[in-house]
Amino acid sequence: MNSNERKPSWLKISLENGENYTKVKKIVEMNKLHTICSSGHCPNVSKCWGIGTATFMIAGDICTRSCKFCATNTGRPLALDNDEPTKIAESISLMKLNHCVITSVDRDDLEDKGANHWKKTIEQIRAKNPKTTIEILTPDFDGREDLLDIVLSAKPDVFSHNIETVERLSNQTRSRAKYDVSLKVLEYCSKKDFITKTGIMVGLGETEQEVIKTMEDVRKMGVKLFTIGQYLQPTKKHLEVEEYVTPEQFKKYHDIGMNMGFSNVESGPLVRSSYMAEKSFIESKISLKK
Repeated sequence: MNSNERKPSWLKISLENGENYTKVKKIVEMNKLHTICSSGHCPNVSKCWGIGTATFMIAGDICTRSCKFCATNTGRPLALDNDEPTKIAESISLMKLNHCVITSVDRDDLEDKGANHWKKTIEQIRAKNPKTTIEILTPDFDGREDLLDIVLSAKPDVFSHNIETVERLSNQTRSRAKYDVSLKVLEYCSKKDFITKTGIMVGLGETEQEVIKTMEDVRKMGVKLFTIGQYLQPTKKHLEVEEYVTPEQFKKYHDIGMNMGFSNVESGPLVRSSYMAEKSFIESKISLKK
């Protein structure tokens, strides 16, 4: 698809810049924090910051992988900031968040791939904000169970890892992560009795049946929460958009997913991994009580 082609009306966003937006922006800048809201060119940044929420990105802002859909910088990362977990915890306290979402770049340069930094961050958040629920969106750690155990030992409330796209397009979209490895990561965490979550982008050339098959695959792994959003090309160097999926099709995916037994499916053009994360978590807890 021509990158100059005008986006459909349903992808237009309204910019919000109120008191909460300014407050979140100030806290992020004051503590020199990274957010996927900015690094990932998220279309919801104005809306989320406007209601006082943000998705924090730990372990720096330079990723060791170069996925063809991702706007995050790629290269040789800097050393970990040992004060970062404390800064994140204090920022969450200042924002008075009921539910926080933490993600990270891939750190294949580190022996533990950042697992212990993840653990320390979760523990610091919990100590400073005992009533805040914690959702983590992690890399695959190359599927290593010993590293997953380090992260899980800190007991996050939601474990999320994105499978990103359908199996056929996985190798050409992701630089190192593998479809089957992502499935194994999700299955392992589900079997450890964690609420698990994953998501995909559409508009990369996948078919409806491939999307449904992906939903079936992750549901078999015990995944409870699922997100589907429109892929948007960050720069001309990234993969082109093959299709702008209609809101009606997103609604169809939502209904199919709910009928499969997911506790919650967020499906829409502007949906991203952390979109309505607190709502999804609450609905998963309600589902578990039934």
